[in-house]
Amino acid sequence: MTTVTLSYPLAMARTGERVRIVGLGGGRNLDRRLSDLGLAVGCAIRVVQNQMTGPMIVAVHESRVGLGMGMAQKMTVEPMDE
Repeated sequence: MTTVTLSYPLAMARTGERVRIVGLGGGRNLDRRLSDLGLAVGCAIRVVQNQMTGPMIVAVHESRVGLGMGMAQKMTVEPMDE
């Protein structure tokens, strides 16, 4: 039996949702910048605020990071089981 995992851009995640990063598609410089912020493939994050317009805020480790929608659109995530 195979399991289908739904992945989608981080920009589509709802406030309060816990997700895991499964892909970064922004090029070498953006990928390095996100990794320096602690946002690497395999990392679990929680969406603190996403109003679908303007920047969003995510919690990673013990920090909060603000991301523009362009950056969030280039990050692929999948939902985590609660």
